[in-house]
Amino acid sequence: MIRIQIQTRTKSYEVLIEAGLLRSAGTYIRDTLPKARHFVVITAAPIRRHWGKLLLDSFGHDDGVRVDVIEMLDGERRKTLSTVEKLSTQLVRLKADRNTVLVALGGGVVGDVTGFLAGIYMRGIRFVQIPTTFLAQVDSSVGGKTGVNLAVGKNLVGTFLQPELVLADPQVLGTLPEREFRSGLYESLKAGVIRNPRIIEFMDRNRADVLVKKPSSLEWLIAESVRVKADVVGEDEDERGVRKILNFGHTIGHALEAETGYKVFAHGEAVAWGMIAAANISVSTGRAPQHVADEITRLVHAYGTLPRVDVRPRAILKRLASDKKTLDGLVHFVLPRSIGRVEIATDVPEKAVLKAVEELRSASQD
Repeated sequence: MIRIQIQTRTKSYEVLIEAGLLRSAGTYIRDTLPKARHFVVITAAPIRRHWGKLLLDSFGHDDGVRVDVIEMLDGERRKTLSTVEKLSTQLVRLKADRNTVLVALGGGVVGDVTGFLAGIYMRGIRFVQIPTTFLAQVDSSVGGKTGVNLAVGKNLVGTFLQPELVLADPQVLGTLPEREFRSGLYESLKAGVIRNPRIIEFMDRNRADVLVKKPSSLEWLIAESVRVKADVVGEDEDERGVRKILNFGHTIGHALEAETGYKVFAHGEAVAWGMIAAANISVSTGRAPQHVADEITRLVHAYGTLPRVDVRPRAILKRLASDKKTLDGLVHFVLPRSIGRVEIATDVPEKAVLKAVEELRSASQD
């Protein structure tokens, strides 16, 4: 088993990574929270069908411990305040109190919503992450970001709340749709570009093993991606400084998602286009040589075909104005200088953004 310690200003907790871990999840959760007697698993129906019984059985049959399950509708369009209100009402009906522990069994949407719910229900209760998508295992389950979307933009309402424990089992990825699995791989590419070139080298050399979900390759990739996030979050828990580099690809990526009503792109696919756009902006503003953008673009396309970008560049520019990373009217871009090193820029001219989005449109038509 791989154990990674997350140490932030407010909390210390572990990320455990091992194939088959879900069979023992309840034991690890109860060992971490020995006084907890009521757990509520929040999940989506397809995930419950595949993995719900295995998780519930892992808690054992102690008469003093109660485990309930609440289902929510999955997908970015369900990541709303309305969903949080419905879940809160169900918690009240289950007599959940301040000692209840929420367990998020699902992908990034389930994890983000459950974390946000934990942060506000009865002014804060504890929660555990059991991510079932690659994207959630390498990124969204770690670091304490929670939240929901508004019609005008992504993740505009939320809070920071660190989980008590994260359990990542690569075996659950076997039931993941291929498109969703590949979408998550772009978050590992992101981790490599911003801080760890070894991830880029590994994904380049071991593409075939990664795509067939070879357990040892996935465990290595998940662990190294989590270590990048652990290091960054440890330095800057609430995104006042260096943690912004984790938004590489997300500035334009989030705008693409919102502009298309969350119906065209999986999250990782939008981030992938966003990384290409950021790399091209870095070249056009004199921050990086062309070969850096070429390498990022090549690796993105090596891991799958992305949906077409069919948006107006000025519509994306307008979306950026309401992005949560925009402060005092300045849009924050994370731009690569080289593989493994990025910078945060607030001086990107509008024409560079428009040009980058138009380049995405053109490239996606080929």
